Amino acid sequence: MSDTQGLNKNTLKIADMTCAACAQRVEQALNDVEGVTEATVNFATEKAIVKYKSEQVNVEDLVNIVEDTGYEVIEDDEQEETNELDKDAKKVEEAKNKMLWSWGLTIPIILWMIPEMFLGIAWPNEMIYQLGMIALAMPILLWVGRNTYYTAYKAISHGSANMDVLIAMGTGAAFITGPASFFTPIASYAGVAGMIMTFHLTGRYIETKAKGRASEAIKKLLELEAKTAIVVRKGEEVEIPIDEVEVGDIMIVKPGEKVPTDGEIVEGESAIDESMATGESMPVKKTVGDEVIGATINQRGLIKVEATKVGKDTFLSQVIKMVEEAQGTKVPIQEFADRITSIFVPTVLIIAALTFVLWLLFPTALREVTTWAAAYLPWVNPNLGLITGAIFATVAVLVIACPCALGLATPTALMVGTGMGAENGVLIRKGEAIQTLKEVHTIVFDKTGTITEGHPAVTDLVPNDEFNEGELLQLAASVEAGSEHPLGEAIVRKAEKEEVEIEEISDFEAITGKGVQAEVGDRQVFVGSRRLMNEKEMDVSQVEDEMKELEKEAKTAMLIGVGNQLAGIIAVADPLKEDSKQAIAELRDLGLETAMITGDNKRTAKAIADQVGIDHVVAEVLPDGKVDEIMKLQDKFGTIAMVGDGINDAPALTQANVGIAIGTGTDIAIESSDVTLVRGDLSSVITAIKLSRATFRKIKQNLFWAFIYNTIAIPIAILGLLHPIIAEAAMATSSISVVTNANLLRGVDVQPRYLEE
Repeated sequence: MSDTQGLNKNTLKIADMTCAACAQRVEQALNDVEGVTEATVNFATEKAIVKYKSEQVNVEDLVNIVEDTGYEVIEDDEQEETNELDKDAKKVEEAKNKMLWSWGLTIPIILWMIPEMFLGIAWPNEMIYQLGMIALAMPILLWVGRNTYYTAYKAISHGSANMDVLIAMGTGAAFITGPASFFTPIASYAGVAGMIMTFHLTGRYIETKAKGRASEAIKKLLELEAKTAIVVRKGEEVEIPIDEVEVGDIMIVKPGEKVPTDGEIVEGESAIDESMATGESMPVKKTVGDEVIGATINQRGLIKVEATKVGKDTFLSQVIKMVEEAQGTKVPIQEFADRITSIFVPTVLIIAALTFVLWLLFPTALREVTTWAAAYLPWVNPNLGLITGAIFATVAVLVIACPCALGLATPTALMVGTGMGAENGVLIRKGEAIQTLKEVHTIVFDKTGTITEGHPAVTDLVPNDEFNEGELLQLAASVEAGSEHPLGEAIVRKAEKEEVEIEEISDFEAITGKGVQAEVGDRQVFVGSRRLMNEKEMDVSQVEDEMKELEKEAKTAMLIGVGNQLAGIIAVADPLKEDSKQAIAELRDLGLETAMITGDNKRTAKAIADQVGIDHVVAEVLPDGKVDEIMKLQDKFGTIAMVGDGINDAPALTQANVGIAIGTGTDIAIESSDVTLVRGDLSSVITAIKLSRATFRKIKQNLFWAFIYNTIAIPIAILGLLHPIIAEAAMATSSISVVTNANLLRGVDVQPRYLEE
């Protein structure tokens, strides 16, 4: 796949990564390849997103690089043939089985240890007890936990170190004390080695399950897709699998059924539940000519839909792709965590080696610490031998210092946040937008199609005493039916909506710059400006006040004349979207400045801004001048987000720190944005801001706890105050707590306050 810069982009599914250090190593290897412009590897999603120049590197080269680093790439065809949901479920099931088997062997170890730990009784005797510990620990390490040693070996053989290296070294060192205790005076930790591996496998199971929950949004989206479709083939209705639907097929969608794929209604009308796409709970009325989205639900009448997009081109597929790519990207704060992760495991290995040496060189000083701590910590034994104490502390350092929590802190929160966005009609296309959005000072809105509906509509009917509103509308619409002017079309649309009969006309004439005239029945009717009415010798002074008032409100006021008599005024304007005023008020309550950029004259722009409560107005801007104006606003206010919907907004959306495209706008605007709002209203801007702030809060919380945990735990382990089993349990708990905290994001209310009132 090629992006807008002419670079190829590919997503690789990578197996066998066990911690953030693995992801860092693969990412570094890919970024070192000549021709690769950017590679991002996400440990949580187990995917690499690589941008590269096809003339210098190809997909096969990328796969070889990953495999040379010691990891496996799952080929695309394998991904397509295997259901992602089944694969995730299988992964969780495998982790669960390993955990259950390891606990089945560990519980006897614990029960056998209790008399020895609390009463000093090795039942039935010391030799059988020690042999029993070794016998029970061996299958845990070499059978259930064998994959840990295999991945550790692969990492070391490729010159790197990951979490499994730490666990393998820790459990290996502890287990060796078992056989060694028969030949030298050293305490046996063979049983402890088995327990460490069991806690490790338990943590991996809970982590795998929790990571699955973090990517729940993708799973829900995949489950939404219709499995079959009823199509008309050779005049008959046949049910076929969804992947056999072709563009141009006519699909029959009955009430209560899902629309199989994106299309256009060619027969019938209905109300469609589009909540899965927009988050909007109210059904949307659809009729012939309207577009429908695949996987939305037909609630009422039977409709026939012509398929316009299938497979990977559908809206649902594009949403899934957007969310997956966003989850695979990184927020800027992640770079800091990555730098630490890249040196973390090698540093821990050095610290572990130094710990062992320290205990051999300064046993007296360290024993004083353990003697003091023994009064408070029941697992601390100050009477351990020299070698035993060194091994005890070293193993604790190895198993406590896993960088998993650091590696999971950001991506899991990002996965949940982007998933929540998709569920609420906010598609976050780039992960960094999550961080940038919460730093935004000012939100700049394009006017037409963003704050306003984007098309003119009749707003006021002001008849004089001899006419009523219906008559005024009928006369004006009858004349304007012969016009192609947008304002005239708005009057005709209003008449059709109100079911006002449009009469036949004759002698239609468009008077350049002034208006139109025609014979309606036996009456001469004029629709236009003051100049036209003055030329026809009509007195407009009687309505001058109303005209000025309407014009102050950014409305175009047109006069209607019949014969030589003024009949009234019709005002036309591009109406505000229903929630523009409320949305902008709530954005100001959130502490944000607002600005509007438009090509309208200053008076009209100021009138619109006053109506909705915009702080700053930039008017009379030509389409090619929007980028310059955004740059000026950035110089003045700092971080800027822009909301727009048109082709001429695309460069400005790219220039803004965060580009937000209204999903009802043009494809090019959406492609140029960082965030896409599926719904056309501004409530989604508030959702995006709230979601950004909530997600980033979780990221900071996760990083804090991951850092503080290692900062406190490693020195305690060095001093011999942390039992290896407690260290492993704490390590597993830290990763679980980070993922669980990320999932708590689901409970945060990101809806606009005014929609809840």
